[in-house]
Amino acid sequence: MRRRGAVSLDGVGPGPQNADASSHMNVSPDPSLQALGACAPSRPAHWFARGMVGAVSTPGLVLVATFVGFGGLLHDLGFPIFAGLLSTLLVWALPAQVILVGGLAAGASLPALAVAVCLSGVRLLPMVVSLMPLMRGPRPRLLSELVCAHFVAVTMWVEGLRLLPGVAPEGRPAYATGLGFGLTVLSMTGTAIGFYLTGALPGPLAVALLLLTPISFAILLVRNARRPVDWLAIVLGAAISPLVANSPGGLDLFWAGVGGGTLAFFLARILPGRQA
Repeated sequence: MRRRGAVSLDGVGPGPQNADASSHMNVSPDPSLQALGACAPSRPAHWFARGMVGAVSTPGLVLVATFVGFGGLLHDLGFPIFAGLLSTLLVWALPAQVILVGGLAAGASLPALAVAVCLSGVRLLPMVVSLMPLMRGPRPRLLSELVCAHFVAVTMWVEGLRLLPGVAPEGRPAYATGLGFGLTVLSMTGTAIGFYLTGALPGPLAVALLLLTPISFAILLVRNARRPVDWLAIVLGAAISPLVANSPGGLDLFWAGVGGGTLAFFLARILPGRQA
């Protein structure tokens, strides 16, 4: 007999206590996870492995191709491969990595580079805030949440919103960690491939590969937009982008995203018959 309000352990989806978070994200649970949930054990290792498997997807392969370009950039700048792989593991944000590597190659001071990398990471804060309710389990643990937050970047955010609603609440921290770690491993693999195959990779192609992630992100945003407020946020963000271009600290993307999303939220609240 199940107590009212108890969290569902069958893995089909979030229980009543977590329904608000999932519905607020406006993301339908992944069908493959729903089918799996009927017989899935609740062991963390199982959900971690499922997260690793979930990383092998089209966005994950786009990451590999993108980091192939980053690996070629490392080689051209004479940057050590070990340090480049370590930047992928620890920094885990391609724009910040390009700032770090380019700054070191140009002889910039370490304090200035540290500030620039930190400011570049500010754009990820809204993603962490919006995804954390889905990554947090029924018993929040600070260490687990910090690990999950570290892996949140553009691809992790998009895939997390798509996949996590279909994961049992007690398995979400492990699944999110596995998903983020899997994406990181794929990115490190792409970095190594690009570094050692840079002789066969034309320079313009290496630069073009770096654009795959923002292009993929834009496509995924459109694909996941279902309600009018989602489309409104995309349109407003695109309209604001030219106004905040070249913002200090490289925060133009941050202001465009937060500004467009915030305006869309309040407009949806104000306009009659609309829900945010």
